[in-house]
Parts: sequence; structure tokens; C-alpha cells
Amino acid sequence: MDTKLIHESCCDFTELLSSSAAVPGGGGAAALIGAISVSLCSMSANLTKGKKKYAEFEAVIENCLNKTEELRKAFLSLVDEDAEAFLPLSKAYSIEKDRPDREEIIKRESLNACAAPMNMLRLCRQSLELLEDMYKVGNQLLLSDVGCGAAACEAAMKSAAMNVLVNTKSLKGCPEAEMLNAEINEILGEYLPRAKALADAVMDKLVE
Repeated sequence: MDTKLIHESCCDFTELLSSSAAVPGGGGAAALIGAISVSLCSMSANLTKGKKKYAEFEAVIENCLNKTEELRKAFLSLVDEDAEAFLPLSKAYSIEKDRPDREEIIKRESLNACAAPMNMLRLCRQSLELLEDMYKVGNQLLLSDVGCGAAACEAAMKSAAMNVLVNTKSLKGCPEAEMLNAEINEILGEYLPRAKALADAVMDKLVE
């Protein structure tokens, strides 16, 4: 692609997303939601840093700031990585059905297309752990932002998983696909309930 999707404005990105263009799609949206989630975590940390009331947690806050910036950039890079992997897969499905290597090419490109959303899922796991930290030690005035981050993280996890599963579904009996499915089940099994629990905990505090 000549122009990086992450360099588009919010208006242009969502216009592309809503259009008939092949990319961005659900994978790019998942990565962007993940970046928003971890950015909200960073916001909480930035507005807690240096406050006397939270001085004892300064090391946790500094660690959070360092890691969230890495994660934010990683999520954004995956917007374009996901788009770049989709186009070869789309071309693979257009190969003539009588071509002997068609299925092997589709398998290869399907697995390649799984890489970006799978990495999004792994980043979401790290992001949620940092959000949990900020819920415990962060500025209470930013509690709603942490809750929004948790809700966004939950959405990003589900969205990323769907974008892997849509490809592994067609790879029955493929060991690599089965390994990806197992990892998805492991991550979602632990971290989806944690994301929901964190968002619910914030909501409960706000309605007390």
C-alpha cells in the first residue's frame, strides 16, 4: 500500500472502513481499538505521575508508561500489517480451482493473515494487565478512563480472535491452525473474564 492507514485522519480511516475498499477491515479496526485501549491506560498513568497522593506507586506508574507506549505503537503497526496480509490472501482465493498448488497457497496465505490479529490478541493480554495495575494505583479521577480502556480491550480481544478464526476455520486438520486456536482459547478463557470484571468493577464504583 502506498499510504499507511495509520497516517489517515480518523475521518478518512472510518470513511475507508465504511466503504467497499478491501482494507481496512475488522482486523485493522481491532488493532485501532487496542491502541485506544492502551492509550487510555497511559492517560491514567500520565495524570497520576508526580502526584503526592500516589508517590508510593511511582515505580508502577513509570513501568506502565514505558510499556503502554510500546504497546500503542505496536498496535498501530498492526493496522497496516493486517491490511498487507489480506491482499495476498484475497488473490489466493481467485486462483483457478484446477491449479495443483492452489490449496497450498491458500493455506500459506491464510496462516500469514492470522499473524497480525494473533499478535493483537497477545498485545491485548499485556494491555489488560497494565489497566488492572492502574485500576489499583491510578488517580481515582481517571477511573472511568480505565474502565473504558478495559471495555475497549475486551472488544479488541474478541475482534482480533474473530479475525484469526475466520481463517483457521478453513484449515481443518492443519497443525498450525490448531495451535493458533488453542492459544486463542487460552487467552480468551483467562483474559476476557478479567476485562469484563475490570469494566464491571469500575461501573459499580461509579454508580455507588
